[in-house]
Amino acid sequence: MKLLNSMMFALAGSVLLPAAVLAQDAPLQPEDTTAIAEKQTVRAENFMVSSAHPLATQAGYDVLAAGGTAADAAVAVQVMLGLVEPQSSGLGGGAFLLYFDKESGELTTYDAREKAPMAADGSYFLDGAGAPMGFMDAVIGGKSAGVPGTPRLLEKLHADHGESDWGSLLQPAIDTAEAGFEVSQRMADSVAGTEGLDQFIATAEYFLPGGKPIAEGTLLKNPDYAETLRLFAEEGAAPFYTGEIAADIVAALNTNINPGMLTMEDMAAYEVVMRDPVCTDYRGFDVCGMGPPSSGGLTVGQILELLEPFDFKAMGDGVEARHLFTQASRLAFADRGLYMADPDFVDVPQGLLDEAYLKERSALIDPAKDMGAAKAGTPPADKVALLAPDIERPRSGTSHFVIVDGEGNMISATTTIESGFGNRVMTRGFLLNNEMTDFSFAPEADGLPVANRVEAGKRPRSSMAPTIVLKNGEPVLLTGSPGGANIIDYTALSIIALLDWEMDPQEAIDLPHVINLNGPTRVEEGDGAEEMSAALTALGHEVTIANLNSGLHVIQITEDGLLGAADKRREGTVLGE
Repeated sequence: MKLLNSMMFALAGSVLLPAAVLAQDAPLQPEDTTAIAEKQTVRAENFMVSSAHPLATQAGYDVLAAGGTAADAAVAVQVMLGLVEPQSSGLGGGAFLLYFDKESGELTTYDAREKAPMAADGSYFLDGAGAPMGFMDAVIGGKSAGVPGTPRLLEKLHADHGESDWGSLLQPAIDTAEAGFEVSQRMADSVAGTEGLDQFIATAEYFLPGGKPIAEGTLLKNPDYAETLRLFAEEGAAPFYTGEIAADIVAALNTNINPGMLTMEDMAAYEVVMRDPVCTDYRGFDVCGMGPPSSGGLTVGQILELLEPFDFKAMGDGVEARHLFTQASRLAFADRGLYMADPDFVDVPQGLLDEAYLKERSALIDPAKDMGAAKAGTPPADKVALLAPDIERPRSGTSHFVIVDGEGNMISATTTIESGFGNRVMTRGFLLNNEMTDFSFAPEADGLPVANRVEAGKRPRSSMAPTIVLKNGEPVLLTGSPGGANIIDYTALSIIALLDWEMDPQEAIDLPHVINLNGPTRVEEGDGAEEMSAALTALGHEVTIANLNSGLHVIQITEDGLLGAADKRREGTVLGE
């Protein structure tokens, strides 16, 4: 295993970016979470689950221990996360999921991304003067919600690959919602740091009892969520799309602030889409992820291929490697901003992972100097569209989990309601998403259309990057993270740390972050951050020190069994047997 050089640095705690944007990423406080801060890699032989909350991990573990499949466990994990980590994901949101079937050796991907109302168009986020709305001005209220995809995803995943009784998978979350669960420090801090929770009655009553943010350690019950899950258990996803829950969602989105446009017709028309995985060769490994409308698979793949000419194994982790990583990320994000969007609406160039194209782009990287803002390249394409680049806005949130069952079936899934607490609107015990703000607010720039502009029925571009890495057709690594657009860099670094630097999984995902989304370089706050910043500044970087609160979950599949880890920055856990 490679030893890290003296430029390594560790995690510390305060939030430097606006709390309203990063609310659900409230960092764990080391003085209160000694056991969590000292997480170690978990080993198992038969099955494993790693998720963002101990109760969700336990729910998944219990399903696997009883002989359930990875798909069965995913249902139990997701409905529990929606209860105990409501700020990050739930039945009012969407997800992307990779599924590896052991028997067939087939890798499939589920696109359960939210969809825009059919009444939406390019003026959706323009104010009366024709200017784009402010981000937080657009978030709060019904207008920012798209049609949720998570209920339909869970139903379809179980139908395709589940074996356990459907109702039994929801029962642990029903029981917990009725009996109550203890509010964690992270959830309490997230509530306290979020604006807009007091704007809607149901949301305020749940998260701000008596007008004050709910306190850590409070026993929190959610009988409305339990009733919703009972209906889900009895009737499947139909009530969410054509029945009483759909009607309640549409009604709840008719807010006095930014009223929504979703209709019952929009809800009824929603479908989960099966898409081909996006795979790229990285040093003999097949790194596979979600294709558009997620930018995750393509952008992670580009970063890795752009770095392949450099000997990362020999250089190890340090300033040189982190500088090269930021340059590859600049180039990849330049292509992402111009080309990537819902492929049902936009011709995404098929050559974004073309080997010759990326070799040419990689040659633009100067090991001795930051390149500054990168421009998009011209990848091979059947059609060349004249487009304008999108502008990346700070976003964060989401959750991630990975599962391996006793038969060798595997899941890597990233799930979200977008910003912390979504659009702040709550109904039937769950929050609704603000995914519409993942679209470009401006439909065009300099007279050219933006690929990720709002269009009727379109799915907004995402950064979610659930990933499965294979060697000779067999999975060797499951990884992914929450964190908005930062997800891409978080996930790519975890792959490099595990494949190039051969680190222990916990060591790999606890590495401090240095990221660049084709703007300033951000260095994770903590011990050594100042030294790393100074070294990168000397290479021409514009550097800021920030809270880069990833939530990586990984399982490494080895000849000796399974190795799992959960990011020390959050409260996730790993269980296996």
